[in-house]
Amino acid sequence: MGKAKYSYKMAKSILVTGGTKGIGRAIIEKFANEGFDIFTCSRNQNELESLKTEIEEKFGINVYVKKADLSKREEVLAFAESVKKVGEPDVIVNNSGVFLPGSIHSEPEGNFELMMHTNLFSAYYLTRYFVKGMIEKSHGYIFNIGSIAGLTAYENGGSYAISKWAMLGMTKCLRQELKGHHIKVTSVMPGATFTASWEGVDIPESRFMKAEDVADAVLGAYKLSPNSVVEEIIIRPQLGDL
Repeated sequence: MGKAKYSYKMAKSILVTGGTKGIGRAIIEKFANEGFDIFTCSRNQNELESLKTEIEEKFGINVYVKKADLSKREEVLAFAESVKKVGEPDVIVNNSGVFLPGSIHSEPEGNFELMMHTNLFSAYYLTRYFVKGMIEKSHGYIFNIGSIAGLTAYENGGSYAISKWAMLGMTKCLRQELKGHHIKVTSVMPGATFTASWEGVDIPESRFMKAEDVADAVLGAYKLSPNSVVEEIIIRPQLGDL
């Protein structure tokens, strides 16, 4: 974890898993612009260091990074423990994910386990680690990044779709459990967004949503008064799903 540049008490902070690219990166930039300090992780140390340098220089906030493979429970918890040594986040965005296309009956062995651990279990472990602190403070916000694939069955969606349907179910449960503790919970379900997952496809970029649009929706939900919560954010490309 990087050392804080400032000696004063931390500003509000947001934890975003998988923050070096795509939707995660866009959310980090939006909240950094609002003065939030950042906690994030990814599997690539060089990308983390580059992110840290760029965001700190651009926005003048603190960025704490740690390399972690969130398909592994022990690394999820090691990341959480390293964050807690600095402070407890006010906002958690469970964004880490992996997409491997395939059909349930024919996808390679191990696809199911990898996507369930990365896309679902990591969010479960991380939320459980920090939510007790949020309950004690009667304050906090959890965004779980799902997918349109968690609402509609797609051919060749396979285990990815299963993980995202499960993510939606977990998020709905958390919403009911935590609303009385003044903790907001939102499920974010984007359609095709121009990220690394779509690299190499023969589809024009204009056909995709922008990651920044998803980030704007997340920030907008966060900014609502304590009286209201957006339970689900569903965003699709203007011309429909791909």
